[in-house]
Amino acid sequence: MLLDLKHRGTDVRGYVHSLEEWIIRALKRFNVHGERRKGRIGIWIDRGALGGPDGQEDKIAATGVRIRKWVTYHGISLNVDPDLEHFRGIVPCGIWESNYGVTSLADLGITATMADVDFALKESFTEVFSS
Repeated sequence: MLLDLKHRGTDVRGYVHSLEEWIIRALKRFNVHGERRKGRIGIWIDRGALGGPDGQEDKIAATGVRIRKWVTYHGISLNVDPDLEHFRGIVPCGIWESNYGVTSLADLGITATMADVDFALKESFTEVFSS
């Protein structure tokens, strides 16, 4: 995704916050409550609130930003239906703690297609970035 931040305000933190809000609003369309966490990047799901172990939180989306001359590159990654076993062989996003993991829409029981997710992202994009 490319955005010209010169025309939207040269505020990198504000831009990252908007990316996170974009994901949160897209997830709401699937009745998934995504949240920010202080000190952690990305969007998180409270598994305890879903009947899982208390204190278990899983990352469902990540942000990755590069800005050059106030033009943005990269953006977001939302886990739709990856093989979560692949995350066991690495330390994803610096997540070391055992009560933090990785999840996806499929892991949460949401059978969304990429087209469904694209549609939700397109709708929520205009809500967040149209101003």
